[in-house]
Amino acid sequence: MGIIKFRKIWFLVSGFLVVVSIICLVLWQLNFGIDFTGGSLMEIKWLANTPSFEEIKEVFSKNGIDEVIIQPAGSSETIFRFKYIDEVTHQVLLNNLKEKFGELQEERFETIGSIIGKELKRKALWSICLSLIAILIFVAWAFRKVSFPVQSYKYGLIAIAALFHDVLITIGIFSFLGHFYGIEVNVPFVAALLTILGYSVNDTIVVFDRIREKLRSPLYREQEFSKVVELSLKETLVRSINTSLTTLLVLFAILFFGGETIRYFILALVLGILFGTYSSIFIAAPLLVSWEKYVHRNLK
Repeated sequence: MGIIKFRKIWFLVSGFLVVVSIICLVLWQLNFGIDFTGGSLMEIKWLANTPSFEEIKEVFSKNGIDEVIIQPAGSSETIFRFKYIDEVTHQVLLNNLKEKFGELQEERFETIGSIIGKELKRKALWSICLSLIAILIFVAWAFRKVSFPVQSYKYGLIAIAALFHDVLITIGIFSFLGHFYGIEVNVPFVAALLTILGYSVNDTIVVFDRIREKLRSPLYREQEFSKVVELSLKETLVRSINTSLTTLLVLFAILFFGGETIRYFILALVLGILFGTYSSIFIAAPLLVSWEKYVHRNLK
């Protein structure tokens, strides 16, 4: 197949996706939900006729809520996001909706203060950073006995680069979706990113581990490094793809048939696993070869 031979093409594809993702984040950032900004969320199931958005906004306006984001969730359910309200206001609002539109069922009601939202955002960022540092340390330690022709810490740095690639593209796509389709990111999205980190690094380590086995074997020690990497990729390619496909089949089933509340959490996982599988095969291992060739060229 020549994955290593055509590595510049894979680098260009990934570079393009990363640049586009950064542009999306700079232009639109992320559409943070109430977990990070503070506010209230209410999900209503209409048991009678589903009212129009204008009629719903009138009821909210009478209760002092002038700004409300209305999002359909199925044929007879609607999700509302608005400013923080206390329990008394919540009950008054719910009763007014029942009086105006007849029988309905409240599926959920959540509130969170702005201070707590900022704290969650800070802790989410720290959790991702600490995960990356822990992965770097672990990979460098695990590959400490394989220091030629690529030093052990470089395996860790490249694994981090592949993870950065996977997470950044996923975040960029959600920035686009948030700007044009109003999709919000909340704590489950952070959980999805952390899951992506674990899944993606597992795929990368499988390839790296096969490279390590061959470098420690007398049969391959004298072979050109790029050929050893290519052979390792071929031996792990089917396993990586099959593992990802079986995972994606389950995730797609949940994505299409699961509930609205976990849909975008699952979407983040799907994107992360797709790009994670791609990066472990077409980015991480080829980067090892490019780094080795660059160092050897400079030593000559």
